[in-house]
Amino acid sequence: MIDLRSDTVTQPTPAMRRAMAEAEVGDDVLGDDPTVQALERRVAGILGKEAAAYMPSGTMTNQVAIRSHTEPGDEIILEAMAHSYFFESGAPAALSGVSCCLLAGERGIFTAAQVKAAVRPRNYHYPVSKLVCVENTHNRGGGSIWPIQTIAEVAAAAREAGLALHMDGARLWNASVATGIPEREYARYFDSVSVCFSKGLGAPVGSALAGTAAFIDRARRFRKMFGGGMRQAGIIAAGALYALEHHRARLAEDHSSARRLVEGIAGLPGVEFNPATVETNIVIFRATAMTPAQWVARLKSAGVLVLAGGPDTVRTVTHLDVSREQVDDAVAAFRRVAAG
Repeated sequence: MIDLRSDTVTQPTPAMRRAMAEAEVGDDVLGDDPTVQALERRVAGILGKEAAAYMPSGTMTNQVAIRSHTEPGDEIILEAMAHSYFFESGAPAALSGVSCCLLAGERGIFTAAQVKAAVRPRNYHYPVSKLVCVENTHNRGGGSIWPIQTIAEVAAAAREAGLALHMDGARLWNASVATGIPEREYARYFDSVSVCFSKGLGAPVGSALAGTAAFIDRARRFRKMFGGGMRQAGIIAAGALYALEHHRARLAEDHSSARRLVEGIAGLPGVEFNPATVETNIVIFRATAMTPAQWVARLKSAGVLVLAGGPDTVRTVTHLDVSREQVDDAVAAFRRVAAG
């Protein structure tokens, strides 16, 4: 099977497994796991932040960030299809007691004017606007990259209104590789940044949240509250640290594979999308001649796994476990299914 469902399906490489097996460990809750500490220092350094905290998932880093920036009854501003809202089980309401002001973005990207219009007046009838969240790259936007100038403008609007900023940078590594803009340049506009190791980087577990030392100290309390305190976590942190050092640059190969896939399926019957919008490793197309469920089932019979991305869309993602030859085989399967 050629698995294009997500870059979360990546398997740790033999070298990564060796690093994990040989990792020095301690008790992370007690603060003495040296491998976790090394990972946190490395992440903070890459992002230009004072500190970072390792957590089991990107959902946890996002939700801990939201809780750390807000109090119950506040409101956060984010795009309507943002992962923190759309794919995290209602956690902003359940865990932080905040309401969400949803902006209609263009492929997940909104403007400073939209932020200004969304900020609540200071009146006790309304929730208090506290936080703006940006997702870069944007998952449901098809791996879309936020232009750095747009980030700067949104950040300026947020600062003017006294709001904090959080970036869900689960695939920030992809944005940096695609644009050549260092991760710290994106991160400098934000009070907190979440990054993931278990997607394109290929580590088996984990994300990290970065910010000021005081913010991360507060975040550790909520990490514990939400069940994210881990013990000998250095075993999995070693995989994330290996991925940071060895798998970031190769994300360009995944982007190249996505473009190769795009070139192969563009124009097929029942496949509608704008190839120019594919910027990283996610390819989403509108299914017309068949339903997404039919595409999923028929491609599976042809040896390719994909996911229905919505009521009329199919989502494919290239990653380190999909070779150039497998992309060509996937294209051939798409063509057979489209012709059939």
